[in-house]
Amino acid sequence: MPLNRKLRYGMVGGGPGAFIGAVHRKAAALDGEIELVAGAFSSDPEKSRQMGAMLHLDPRRVYRSYEEMVEKEAALPPEERIDFVSIVTPNHLHYPIAKAFIEAGFHVVCDKPMTTTLEEAEDLCRLVARHNVLFALTHNYSGYPMVKQARAMVQEGLLGEIRKIVVEYPQGWLATPLEQTGQKQAAWRTDPKLAGAGALGDIGSHAEHLARYITGLELDRLCADITTFVPGRKVEDDANLLVHYQNGARGILYASQVSVGEENNLRIRVYGTKASLEWHQEEPNYLYVRYSDRPEEVYKRGNEYLAPAARRASRLPSGHPEAFIEAFANIYLNFARTLKARLAGEKPDPLDLDFPTVQDGARGVHFILTALESGRRRAWVDARYTPPGA
Repeated sequence: MPLNRKLRYGMVGGGPGAFIGAVHRKAAALDGEIELVAGAFSSDPEKSRQMGAMLHLDPRRVYRSYEEMVEKEAALPPEERIDFVSIVTPNHLHYPIAKAFIEAGFHVVCDKPMTTTLEEAEDLCRLVARHNVLFALTHNYSGYPMVKQARAMVQEGLLGEIRKIVVEYPQGWLATPLEQTGQKQAAWRTDPKLAGAGALGDIGSHAEHLARYITGLELDRLCADITTFVPGRKVEDDANLLVHYQNGARGILYASQVSVGEENNLRIRVYGTKASLEWHQEEPNYLYVRYSDRPEEVYKRGNEYLAPAARRASRLPSGHPEAFIEAFANIYLNFARTLKARLAGEKPDPLDLDFPTVQDGARGVHFILTALESGRRRAWVDARYTPPGA
């Protein structure tokens, strides 16, 4: 029988002043299938308590640390404990938190990048397989309906053989030494001990995953030009990559946080032998498809002519914009429906399995570290990778 209740989840991170934690909470709540019941929202127990009070949670389910949360949630009866945990901390904490919850038998949703080292990423792959838990990574841009439409068109062969991919993610918010002002997001995202990498980890990983999600192509070789423009900054703030894919396609990937005037201008163009497509994150409800022998086509979100995955990822009729939080919600919704099917002893709908996994996380970490290595060596490097369990 179908699972006739909401899924219960807890959150680690996302305390007062955090950006992405609030986004995750709104996204998880959007479809009414998931309920937040517990959390360890900060490494500061008082801030965790404050966040729990703001969210009107039972004080007994608001914990002083993630270690306490794992222990006490695991001790609760199955009908009360959380079904999964959402990890929205700075990057360096993803691994120990995920490891602790997986080993206790909990399912995991984790923000990206999954870890700061490849050894940690591969260990999570093995742990997920060993403990038979679900693991979703929130590369939320893969949740947009028109990104799913682009993927379906590539899979159907409508573009022909893919020859070239151009993906870029420019931001301008770190064009000045913002971290020196005490701004929370800038401070941890530019600290290599907390973030691991800079622009490559923060937004370059999104660009790489978007290209792989749409085209299905794996990296072969890459050559990266890595720069730190802001004096005193300890991580890269600009990256420009030439990429070779395993099918012979060529690519350009550009990630920058010092592109003055840019906000979140993630954009991808994919060129095949029959057609090309283009998608802009800041105008996400439109997909542009171009041919050599007929006029350009514009596909619009919310219409019945779209692929099943694109239609299913929409909540509103055409003409009513859907965007960032809804894309995040699609990751949570697919994960939740897959988990509900498992808990009910049923097979999930194949469309529900459409969310980034722990293997995607390992591929992303490998990409980041390979690009950084190429930048240090100023050379082409082997970028091929198969994560454990893939």
